Amino acid sequence: MEEKLNLTQEWDKTFPKSEKVDHEKVTFKNRYGIVLAADLYRPKNCTGKLSAVAVCGPFGAVKEQCAGLYAQTLAERGFLTVAFDPSFTGESGGTPRYMASPDINTEDFQAAVDFLSLREDVDPEKIGLLGICGWGGLALNAAALDTRVKATVASTMYDMARVNANGYFDAENSEEARHSKKVALNAQRTEDARTGSYKLGGGVVDPLPEDAPFFVKDYYDYYKTKRGYHPRSLNSNGGWNVVGTMSFMNQPINVYSDEIRSAVLIVHGDKAHSFYFGKDAYAAMTKNSKYTENKELLVVPNAVHTDLYDGGGKNAIPFDKIEQFFKTNL
Repeated sequence: MEEKLNLTQEWDKTFPKSEKVDHEKVTFKNRYGIVLAADLYRPKNCTGKLSAVAVCGPFGAVKEQCAGLYAQTLAERGFLTVAFDPSFTGESGGTPRYMASPDINTEDFQAAVDFLSLREDVDPEKIGLLGICGWGGLALNAAALDTRVKATVASTMYDMARVNANGYFDAENSEEARHSKKVALNAQRTEDARTGSYKLGGGVVDPLPEDAPFFVKDYYDYYKTKRGYHPRSLNSNGGWNVVGTMSFMNQPINVYSDEIRSAVLIVHGDKAHSFYFGKDAYAAMTKNSKYTENKELLVVPNAVHTDLYDGGGKNAIPFDKIEQFFKTNL
């Protein structure tokens, strides 16, 4: 029996509603039978079959935050877009809640392509992906698998397998460090099995310690303020389950990124703590590839990680470039 979702119909986004697009709530299923909730944005008064883009991210965010901003802005520029909540998160289905999976979350993007491919107002040969933060890495993973995807943008991306296995800045990239993390995670699994519930790991730290690293302050400024707070966002509130992202430690993504034949644009700020993810993903994708002519790394000067969530008050998101990229390759 298909899970019935409870979808909010009033506008509850962290950004204002555009008068240039039509908006509606939609749902679609992934191949595991999980029903995903999405916001569909369509240019007003458009006709014919449109190019379409599926948008998701950041990791631990919901579609009412920056994924929706990207989707609505691209719809203003002529694309049909969907910003969706991933499995186990936000308004989407799936239990237990607040879990993540390199497999299922890659599938979520592919399910969005399924949905878009069957719409009468979409050209199925002109479908792209846009992933933000951890969903940038997952968008690349989906593009490496799904030949229906013709163009992919990864904005301020994370490689979630790398950060889970190696820690931030690869500071825990050793067998001993990984073993210690596995011991702690498996002890938590035993405790969760004993209690019959999953312990939450906590979202962005609040109150903010004075000695917090810059990237923690950066996240706080987005997720814990009116700039980006949302009641359904994991990062704004209780966070993932402690064991929620465990499988990423042992299941690398983007192993075959150098075989992506379709176009890819990686966008990253040069002041972002995550910049190394974007630079290294581009290098891995192009180093031994036969398909480099349609690959690009766009560096945004003086932009930190969350500046590419909402512009950071300085219009940091290069929407003109993203629009040009999709129009050229879709």
